[in-house]
Amino acid sequence: MKSAKTLFCLLPILIIIVATPALTGSVTAREGAFLVLMYLSLAVSLNIILGYTGYVSFGHIVFYGIGGYVAFYLMHFHGWHLIPAMITGGLASALTAFLLGEAVLRLRGAFFAIATIGVNEAIKALVNNLNFIGGAEGLYFNFKIYKAYGGAAKAIWFSYYVMAAVAIVTVVAAYAIKKSKFGLGLMAIREDEDAAIVLGVNARLYKSLAYAASAFFPGMVGAVFFFKAGNIEPHDAFHLLKSIEMIFMVMLGGYGTVTGAVTGAIVYERLKGFLLVNPLFKDLHMAISGVVLLLIVLFVPEGIIGYVREKVKRAREILE
Repeated sequence: MKSAKTLFCLLPILIIIVATPALTGSVTAREGAFLVLMYLSLAVSLNIILGYTGYVSFGHIVFYGIGGYVAFYLMHFHGWHLIPAMITGGLASALTAFLLGEAVLRLRGAFFAIATIGVNEAIKALVNNLNFIGGAEGLYFNFKIYKAYGGAAKAIWFSYYVMAAVAIVTVVAAYAIKKSKFGLGLMAIREDEDAAIVLGVNARLYKSLAYAASAFFPGMVGAVFFFKAGNIEPHDAFHLLKSIEMIFMVMLGGYGTVTGAVTGAIVYERLKGFLLVNPLFKDLHMAISGVVLLLIVLFVPEGIIGYVREKVKRAREILE
C-alpha cells in the first residue's frame, strides 16, 4: 500500500478533527470543526479542476449554491431526508457542470476564469427571480422538519457528522482521481493541453468530467450547510467571495496536491478565525488574506506543501 501513504497520513488527521467535538461535546469545537471540514471539502474539490487540470474557476461557488437549492427544495416541499436530498443536490451540480463544461471549457486562461464569474452571477440573478424557490428572500425551514432527526439540537450534530463524511469522501475521491489514468490525463492537460491532445488524451471529455467531479462535492456541501442553517437565499448561496476563499486555500496549501488543499483549508480557517475575533483585524481579514496570497504567488508559488516537497525529498511520496 505504498501508493496510499498520503491517505494514511490524512485520514487520521481528519478523524481527530471530527472526533474532538464528539468526545468533548463542545459546541464551540463542533462549530470550528464544521467550518474546517466544509472549507476542506470545497478546497479539495476545486483542486480537481484548478490543481489537476490547470483551469482557474473563479465562480466555482455556483455549484455550492445549486446543490444547496436543489436539496433545500426537496427537503422543504417534498419532505426528503437530508442524505438523499444532499446526493441529489450534488448530482444536479455535477450535471450542470458537465453541460456548462462543454461550452466554457473551450475557453482557456483568463477567458475561462471570467466566464465562470459570469455563470455564477447569471444563475444568481435567475434564482433571484424564481418565485417558486423564494426569489430574493429565499426559503426558510419550519422547525418541524427537524423532528425526523430528533429535534433541532440533534439535527445540528447530525449535519456535523454528515459534513465529516462528505469531507472524508471528497479527500479519498480526489486522491483516487489523481492516482488514476484519468488523473494523469488531467495533469497532462495542465502541463500542455495541445501536446496532451496529440498524445491521444480526449481533452474535451476529460475537462468536462473533471469539472463535473469538482462540482459534485460542493453541491453536497451546500446541501448540508443550508440544512444546518435552516434557510437559504441567493446572496449566501452564490457569494463570489467564497469562490475567492476557495482559490486562496488551494494556492496557500499548494495546488495539484490533495495534502496541499487540506493544509490550505485548515490554515485558512484558523487564520480567518483569529482575524475575525481580533478587534484590530476583524474588518480587514480579506485584505490580509489578499496580501498573503500575493506573497505566496510571488515567493512560494507552489504553496506550503509544495515548498516542503521541494526541500524535503522524502516528503514527496507522502505529501501528494
